[in-house]
Amino acid sequence: MISQTAEYALRAIVYISQNPDVAQTAQQIAGKTHVPKGYLSKIMQSMARSGLVVSQRGLGGGFTLARPAKEISVLDVLSAADAPIQRIQRCPLGIKSHAGLCPVHRLVDDAIKQIEDAFRQANIEDLVNSTNGVKPLCEE
Repeated sequence: MISQTAEYALRAIVYISQNPDVAQTAQQIAGKTHVPKGYLSKIMQSMARSGLVVSQRGLGGGFTLARPAKEISVLDVLSAADAPIQRIQRCPLGIKSHAGLCPVHRLVDDAIKQIEDAFRQANIEDLVNSTNGVKPLCEE
């Protein structure tokens, strides 16, 4: 459903949001999220360019969220990572008589919209504060 890059980005943002007042290094994030450090560095650059995290160099540096976790949707993270949700705008088969979407492609696009809406409505704070008793990404 989502790319490995998007999955890794989501892991990193959730991890950072669990301790929002302390900058997390790429090494720390990679270790806790099981994301290869080199790959993570590229992902975090995308997150910084998208305005989701702030990068601080030097002693005490690392990554922090650029805004509160409740203001960052899962869709924001996926889009920044590389995985914008692709809606169907016109007939993928190129059939000229299909001015709109045929019933098959309308059904698929409606399902994609539901997924997009779910990712838009879910924010990072919701994931971190899940009430099911399982803390995300931690083995404490």
